[in-house]
Amino acid sequence: MNREQKRAAQRAGTANADGTPAAVPRDRRAPAKTLKDERTAPRQFVREVVAELRKTSWPTRQETIRLAIIVFIAIVVMTAFIFGVDAAAGKLLTNLFDTTTDNAASAFVLAPLALLKRAQP
Repeated sequence: MNREQKRAAQRAGTANADGTPAAVPRDRRAPAKTLKDERTAPRQFVREVVAELRKTSWPTRQETIRLAIIVFIAIVVMTAFIFGVDAAAGKLLTNLFDTTTDNAASAFVLAPLALLKRAQP
């Protein structure tokens, strides 16, 4: 152990003045707290909640209205987008699997089925 380490140990109280290790008292910890000791009383809890709410930065009325309008517009746009995708997919699937009309899409789907029926004895 060099001089710096001895001096640091002396300052920390783990070494004597001559540098020999000092007897370090054992750390006697308090017994662990029980769950009941760790609980906060309801009155204290309410006080802490009120104190935290006072620290909160609340938006102004104008900010709240502006943000609500932005959310409303986003909901309308997303609803229109999902409606459009759903309508397009429905139209595509209706045209693809429609057997009442003679269109190319239904013939494309039904032609392999007709060949399978002919191949069976």
